Amino acid sequence: MPHLPDWLARRALLHPDRPALIGSFATWSFAELDARASALAMGLRALGLLPGQRLAILARNSPYYAAALHAAPRCGLLLVPLNTRLTPNELAWQLADCGATLLLYDEAHAAVAAILDGVERVALEPLTELVTGEVAAAPPIDLDAPHTIIYTSGTTGHPKGAMLSAGNHWWSATASLLNLGLHETDRWLAVLPLFHVGGLSILLRGVIYGIPVVLHERFDPAAALAAIDDEAVTIASLVAVMLARMLEIRGQRPFPPHFRCALLGGGPAPQQLLESCASRGVPVVQTYGMTETASQAVTLAPADALRKLGSAGQPLLPMELRIVAAGRVAAPGEVGEICVRGPMVTKGYYGRPEATAAALHDGWLHTGDLGYLDPEGFLYVVDRRSDLIISGGENIYPAEVEAILLEHPAVAEAGVIGAPDPLWGQVPVAFLVIRDAAHADSNQLIEHCRARLATYKAPRQIHVVAELPRTAAGKLRRNLLRELLERM
Repeated sequence: MPHLPDWLARRALLHPDRPALIGSFATWSFAELDARASALAMGLRALGLLPGQRLAILARNSPYYAAALHAAPRCGLLLVPLNTRLTPNELAWQLADCGATLLLYDEAHAAVAAILDGVERVALEPLTELVTGEVAAAPPIDLDAPHTIIYTSGTTGHPKGAMLSAGNHWWSATASLLNLGLHETDRWLAVLPLFHVGGLSILLRGVIYGIPVVLHERFDPAAALAAIDDEAVTIASLVAVMLARMLEIRGQRPFPPHFRCALLGGGPAPQQLLESCASRGVPVVQTYGMTETASQAVTLAPADALRKLGSAGQPLLPMELRIVAAGRVAAPGEVGEICVRGPMVTKGYYGRPEATAAALHDGWLHTGDLGYLDPEGFLYVVDRRSDLIISGGENIYPAEVEAILLEHPAVAEAGVIGAPDPLWGQVPVAFLVIRDAAHADSNQLIEHCRARLATYKAPRQIHVVAELPRTAAGKLRRNLLRELLERM
């Protein structure tokens, strides 16, 4: 099995005083990050955790989160980042699904952690306190070993835990490096939540590349702009709504010349936003990826950003990409399903052999997303899965929302689709068939969802209809709901 030296330990040896993490918490050098990760690894072993067990983490962006990311593999544990925006019921389901042995939490989520039964709970920060005495050397990293389980929404209403190996993460970092290059002065801004693969991958790249990560607890457009201007940030990972807010604040004031790339993911970017960036000289490159590919799979090269406006780019080396239509490889310009293969692709979903078999064929990941390739091999994403709603970079599957709506005694049938929104890209809208003689107030139904789901998943609008459009087999025809919404 292929092994590499522990990348954080090696970086701490080569550049101990170089800043690894910069933020409101001050600055951690690579040596301090390594020491904190070692302390946390010792603490986890002292708690009796064994290799192969799942270690969940519920915490805001912080350097302690980074310490946990590097400590877990030193103990042979699989780190399971939990979405801090989920409700206790949703969190409890994920903890049970992955069989987590221990939950690490920070002070901001202590109250939520306290009501999550069935798993031992330990505060994160005290475990990272520096220790005196001899510290065990970090073992080599097995690239084939499972590294993280990151949950991604599922079409059946339940999320699926994508299993990512250390090799998946290593190749993701390497592939991005080959596309963007590496400058001695690079600093990467991390404002995406670390429970998303897009945020987590930045922490790993920082250590692998040996560059500082400017880590923010949450996204604030003014703070992000200040980091670019005053803290010499050269690369930032954003979603469209973040970039739009930043441009609104900045106006026509140009970005500094040291800022060389804004990676834009989280779904197809509005053409108007891309044109606005191009007119202002903002260096934006689109990217296409997902949890199952450990972040980026396809990314536009900076040199092609203006020439291929609207494209997600070409597959990152060593990723393969093809478009499949009607069981064959599609011709240039022909829309079909986006399929990818390469060392960044997950081996499957934790405890979901059927879902794994449905998604992976001969190493090819069938994404369910639609797109086409132009004659030069540049990818254009048509739709991020036909049913998927992407709101501010967050994935929402209608089936999950529908299942919650159907729990309400007044709701007989439910259909949820995404409606265009100028700020968030899309927001969920529900069409309901109400039971005879039942009284259903729209506000009450929305609050019913908010009490059981993350707030961003709750419908913004409720429309009561006599019946939902279905096929002869009873399958909901969401395309007809979209047409109905357009006529309203």
